[in-house]
Amino acid sequence: MLSADHMEKLTAPALGGLPHGFFGRKGGVSGGIYAGLNIALGSKDDRAAVLENRRLAGDAVMPGARLARVHQIHSADILVIDEAPAPDNPPKADAMVTGRPGILLGISTADCVPVLFADRRAGVVGAAHSGWKGAIAGVNEATIQAMVKQGAARENIACAIGPCIAQKSYEVDEGFFRRFIEADPANEHFFGTGKADHHQFDLEGYVAARLAAAGIRQIECLGEDTYSQPERFFSYRRTCHAGESDYGTQISLIGLPR
Repeated sequence: MLSADHMEKLTAPALGGLPHGFFGRKGGVSGGIYAGLNIALGSKDDRAAVLENRRLAGDAVMPGARLARVHQIHSADILVIDEAPAPDNPPKADAMVTGRPGILLGISTADCVPVLFADRRAGVVGAAHSGWKGAIAGVNEATIQAMVKQGAARENIACAIGPCIAQKSYEVDEGFFRRFIEADPANEHFFGTGKADHHQFDLEGYVAARLAAAGIRQIECLGEDTYSQPERFFSYRRTCHAGESDYGTQISLIGLPR
């Protein structure tokens, strides 16, 4: 059996003690550019190592739980989960909701925003992969709506925003900026000054603002920058800038205890 040491699990008080965790790359059993807690079967990492990393993360949150994941496509598509999909053929979506105890919802990221949702009173949780495409398309609002359909109350839903690329590290071009301004002129608030014809985008702040506008009263941002902390987090953008051939992803998990 493979083993691992020094896993780092970040938690959010806003989620009220429900089983959850935002993991980085520390711990795990992968090596090389994937060291250590890479959970991406789509990477070129060793399959056995990836599956063991998933098990280790899951057991650190809720031992024995079934892990539910989706094939993330940067959409606003959401699934209600009653049974965990097979790991090699997950359905395409970018968010999940469940009211079923014993299932862990898992979102993978490497700069995009992981958002975990919980209504403890109703016993409904959710998880969303919220990159800029999904965020502007409404993936987080869709998650909230799906939770309400499962019995959650909007005013009781708490959200935690996990490690993601920070504004200081997220340079975007003028076309990106214009897309957001055309969607809503107020979005200019989330862009800082960059080099000529470029801007610094606050993805975390944008997601938090969209959640607040959707009626969420409890929002916690962890404020961890994936790009600038290579020893703690995987980062797609950092990998591209370094000219590496592939990259790993970290996982964020939430579930209802049995």
